[in-house]
Parts: sequence; structure tokens; C-alpha cells
Amino acid sequence: MRRHKSDRTIAALTFVLLCIGLIVIYAIGPMRANVMNSVYGSNVGENDFFIQQLRNVILSLVVIVLAFKIPYQYMRKYAKFVMFGGLILCGILFGLSLINSPLAKCELGACRWFNLGGFSLQPAEILKLGLVLYLAQLIAERKAEGKLGSSDFWIPFAIVSILSLGFVVVAQKDLGTGIAIAAIILSMLFMSGVKMRYFIGVLAICLAGGVASIVVSPHRMERLMTFHSEDSSDAYHIENAMIAIGTGGFWGVGMGNSVQATGYLPESINDSVFAIMGETFGFVGLVVVIGCFTALLMRLLRTANYLENDEESLVVIGVFAWATAHVVVNVASMTGLLPLTGITLPLLSYGGTSMLFTAAALGIALQLSCYTSREPRQEKVVSTSQPKVRTMRRRLE
Repeated sequence: MRRHKSDRTIAALTFVLLCIGLIVIYAIGPMRANVMNSVYGSNVGENDFFIQQLRNVILSLVVIVLAFKIPYQYMRKYAKFVMFGGLILCGILFGLSLINSPLAKCELGACRWFNLGGFSLQPAEILKLGLVLYLAQLIAERKAEGKLGSSDFWIPFAIVSILSLGFVVVAQKDLGTGIAIAAIILSMLFMSGVKMRYFIGVLAICLAGGVASIVVSPHRMERLMTFHSEDSSDAYHIENAMIAIGTGGFWGVGMGNSVQATGYLPESINDSVFAIMGETFGFVGLVVVIGCFTALLMRLLRTANYLENDEESLVVIGVFAWATAHVVVNVASMTGLLPLTGITLPLLSYGGTSMLFTAAALGIALQLSCYTSREPRQEKVVSTSQPKVRTMRRRLE
């Protein structure tokens, strides 16, 4: 396929969301700084959060450009290195946390970051990007060989999936990121063309594992029971998120007038930024944000549906699942539709690692959008029980 212009809608929506997130941090950064100084005795300047977020946005734009410019055929050569590099880093972080090393940054009983002096690194974000690239390559290669249902596919697929979910959900106690990883795995498997009974089996295993991870964790069980009880810290979090959204009304209270950001709503610049946006910009602001995310996700789906190459299409599907999981779980948690789960809102929440790797994934998708065809492709699906090849419309349609 000859290269053509990229999907500028993806680029424009990504830039708009980055700018919205920057505006929100500018509005509530001074309040967050006051809370940090009052509660923890720190010396955070009122513009420190905005300056750091501006740095993150600029770096993210650079990452998008690099991911767009570096040929995908070059990046795919290092898919295994990124995948297993992420797993190794997660294992090292787990080991450091066991010996209480200062290199492991732990908050609220969970160790999810490397403490590298002036900044932190979350290896789970590297793992997500590596998982998307590696699984796309694995599925495409086994599909071309007619081995999609054989042990040559299922053994490496099971190993990387179990290790990824084990390190994140069990070792790092990060169920939110675990949901995103599970979404990547299940979405790419579904679109691979594997027999439906195999997909349902993997889905059932993931659901059973998710239920088990909740049952054996008192903190997660408490979050689940929050729906039926008001006597918990998580109920306090959800109630204040709902108060923030309700207070915003139709137009919002305006820039710098948020009350919940002054210390009432936990994680106001991270996981709870959606609720703060509802208070600041009101119903209209939330509709704009959700509209931008919806449009971005739909453009990713369209790109995947119009890519003729199996591997490239699966990469974009993985990016779509990654972003969708974060948006859906974050918004549902803040509006009381799901139990509270710590997960960032892509491109909007304060932070560096998550934003940078999300930007890298979107940059790759933007590059692949240069190779779409004029019509939705016809996908060849290889039956694992019969040697013949049949043709069908993509499941996206």
C-alpha cells in the first residue's frame, strides 16, 4: 500500500485533549499545591504542577512525532525487546519492593513506580506498549502460517498474558491497569479470527481471575461493597466525585472556583480529574471531553478496519482497547457506575509515564493511518480444523 496522508482527525483530537488537560491542571494546580503544603508540610509552588504538566505535554508531542516518523517496520523488530523489557522491569520493581528499596516508589501499600531521583517511571506502561506490538506480530505470523489454534500460538500467548496480568494485578496491586491489559489481550484475540469457543474460554479465564483477585483482597472487596455501604473511604471518594459533577451544573463554576479540588476530593489532578472537570466546566465541558474521546476512538476503529495488513490492523486495535479501557473505567468510576478503581484518564490526568506511552501508542496508530485503503478490507480467516481459507467481513463492521 502506497503511503498517503495520515488521519489528521486523530492528530487534532489528541492535541485538543492534551490542551484541555493542561488547562485543567492550570486551574486546579494552585489548590493542589496548597493541600500538599498544608497536609504534608511540603514546599510546592502554586505553578509547579502546571509547569510539570506543560513539560509532560511537550515531551508527549515530541514522542508522537517520533512514533509517527520512525518506520513501523523498524519498530516491530524490537517488539519482543519492549515486551520482555517491560516484564523484566516489573519483576525488578517487585523485587525492590520486597526489600523496601528506596528505588521502589510505593503509595497506599502499592509499589508501581521506580523512584529515579527527580522523576518516576511506571514499568506497566512500557509493558502495555510492548504487549500491543508483540501480540500483533505473534497473531499475524501464526495466522499466516495457519497455526492460530496450535500450541505454537497458545503457549507464548498464555505465557506473556499470565505474566503481564500477574505482575500488574498481583505484584503491583494495580487492578485498573490490569483491566486495561486484559482489554488489550481480549480485543486483539477477538479480532485475530480465532474460533469463538477459544475466545470465550480465554474471556472466562480472565473473568475468573478478576473475581479471584477481588475476593482475596480485602481492600478490593471493600471497594465492591461500597455500592451497598456508605461507611468506607471509597464511598467518601465517590460521593465527593458526584458532588463535584453535580455542583458544576450545566456551565460549571468556572476556572479557579473548584471547591472539591481544595482537598475534599482525593487525587483531584490524577484519577479524579474527570469529576473536577465536571465541577469546573459543567455538563457542557464533560460532553465536549467525552465527545472528543468518542471521536478519537471511532477514528482508531476506522483506521484498523481500513488497514489491509493483519499485523498493523491488530496494533491499532490494541491501541483502541488500551485507550477505551482507561476512558470507560475512569468515567464509570467517577460517576458511580463501577466500583472505584485507580486508573488515569488518557492525556488529561496529571502524570508523565502514562501520558508519554499513550502518546507513543497514538503516534504509531497515526503512522499506520497512512496506509489505509479506500474500502474496508476483506479478511482471510484461517480455520484451525480445516485447511481451506474462507473470506469474511471484518468483525469491526
